[in-house]
Amino acid sequence: MWLVGARGAVAVTSVTGLLAVRAGLTGTAGCVTELPQFSGRGLPDLADLVVGGYDVVGTPLLKRAEQLSAAGVLPGPLLAAVAGELAEVDKRVLMLPVRATAAETVEAVIGDLTAFRDRHDLDALVVVNVASTEPRPADHPAHADVTMLRGHLEVLPPSALMACAAFEAGCAFVDFTPSAGVRLPALDELARLRGVPYAGSDGKTGETLIRSVLAPMFASRNLTVRSWSGVNLLGGGDGATLTDPGANAAKTASKERVLSEVLGYRPQGSTRIDYVEELGDFKTAWDLISFAGFLGTRMRLEFTWHGCDSALAAPLVLDLTRLTAAAQRANRSGALAELAFFFKDPAGAAPAGLAEQWSALVSFVSALDAA
Repeated sequence: MWLVGARGAVAVTSVTGLLAVRAGLTGTAGCVTELPQFSGRGLPDLADLVVGGYDVVGTPLLKRAEQLSAAGVLPGPLLAAVAGELAEVDKRVLMLPVRATAAETVEAVIGDLTAFRDRHDLDALVVVNVASTEPRPADHPAHADVTMLRGHLEVLPPSALMACAAFEAGCAFVDFTPSAGVRLPALDELARLRGVPYAGSDGKTGETLIRSVLAPMFASRNLTVRSWSGVNLLGGGDGATLTDPGANAAKTASKERVLSEVLGYRPQGSTRIDYVEELGDFKTAWDLISFAGFLGTRMRLEFTWHGCDSALAAPLVLDLTRLTAAAQRANRSGALAELAFFFKDPAGAAPAGLAEQWSALVSFVSALDAA
């Protein structure tokens, strides 16, 4: 598991949790692949994962974990018990290479990924993007054509450069962010040419998870949703990143996709994301839904979600690593639409309702096991 953004809150929580589960210090709550439906299906065991990664800052993982512990995300006694192992993982987290040209940067990343896989004698390497959200890039002809792409790497945003390097190195890729990543058609073609799978994008952990449950309810009961508005308040590094208008727009577009796809129309209303520094690594979302029933009677539903984004996202990072590695072992390539259960804006042709996504996921794992 190669984490891009390895010193961020989600990555550090993922690694700390992985080490704690291995040591028998905590349970696997939140890990979907630990449910009975996935037992004995040939997924890599959590004990088999070797962790490395990139970041642009050099703060030690243990220091970042201590900061998360002080913020109430990681239990202090648990952190103390895995501190030594966390320090060992820290040795495998490199500074993100930035070379004079985009092509040279891609080559440097390919070299790092290949060396890591060879050094640890790995069967597969899954690159997971948990870095900060980027603004969506402007359209460019190279985004749609893999041949042109190779001559115009400089037009790719960092997340797409990372995906390109991963594919060229024969690695699977998971985009847990709403950044461009693998969403460019040229990169989908490249993944298929290299015979590697990918999944994404934008992990579904809170408000959108609830929307993917409620929207199908309204649709199946033939209730007209007149408006649906949401306000998200979050702190931490993710919240600070989303003060950038371009990154904020990319995130809100990802969150709103489920409504129009499930309902078949776009109700009035909007989704807003505000940064509240005091909230730290916790977030609150409030949604107001107005709908009409028989005889046009007006009604409404409200919900409030309070959650810790890192604690919600971390087990999904482990799930997606295991599932994507298993897919590569089964010779799958291109978009893994069956992993839509985990994403706000899933790649490939996938249903938007959570129940249908769950069925697709279970069937997917059963087919991998049969293969």
